[in-house]
Amino acid sequence: MRVGVVVFPGSNCDQDCLWALEARGIEAVPLWHKDDSVQGCGAVVLPGGFSYGDYLRCGAIARLSPIMAAIDRHAKSGGVVVGICNGFQILTEAGLLPGSLLRNTGLRFICRPVFVRVEQTASALTRDCRAGQVLSLPIAHAEGRYWLEEPALRDLEERGQVILRYCSSDGRVDAADNPNGALNGIAGVCNRDGNVVGLMPHPERAVDARLGGTDGLCLIDSLVRAASSATGPALRAAAPV
Repeated sequence: MRVGVVVFPGSNCDQDCLWALEARGIEAVPLWHKDDSVQGCGAVVLPGGFSYGDYLRCGAIARLSPIMAAIDRHAKSGGVVVGICNGFQILTEAGLLPGSLLRNTGLRFICRPVFVRVEQTASALTRDCRAGQVLSLPIAHAEGRYWLEEPALRDLEERGQVILRYCSSDGRVDAADNPNGALNGIAGVCNRDGNVVGLMPHPERAVDARLGGTDGLCLIDSLVRAASSATGPALRAAAPV
């Protein structure tokens, strides 16, 4: 089983993702943005960075890259797709995930560790986690404020598509612990089938105790297991919310 990591002009977290996956014994391969297939990969990761310099809007140009048509086919066939930070922005621009990522309320780039709470375990990225588990993960973004208008936001919550929420170290959700002003403290979401996931924090930067912690391991391991076993609607039945 292979996991592909897409490289766009301006990506800067692709090597981090490749390293994190390889450290778990996975064959991880780079996929160039001009490729027209996912090269038989069971999962595809869209990494963080500044694709195309974030011109127009973050992810607005990257969504037009040839690889995105292949990723759309992969996702619709039940394949696993994960977007991290800029990758999350690209997936929302491409319509593979609901919502938008807007400028942080403070209008500043934020780069620091935050706490997030696992909201459900029926997605490709959380199946090896525990519901209610608190993770310490780093963020690094200027446009991470999740936004979705009503009633779509209410439907997202009711369907259990919120996978991660900003919180305090003890799991309480409070505005003071929301670094970018995201609606309902949302840090990550999935599609209805649970095979397409986007999140703003960087799990690939939290897989080694020597480099800031290991709380990202349950997310990376979830991705690996989801890609090698159940896909599509089966993911939503794989674990209780």
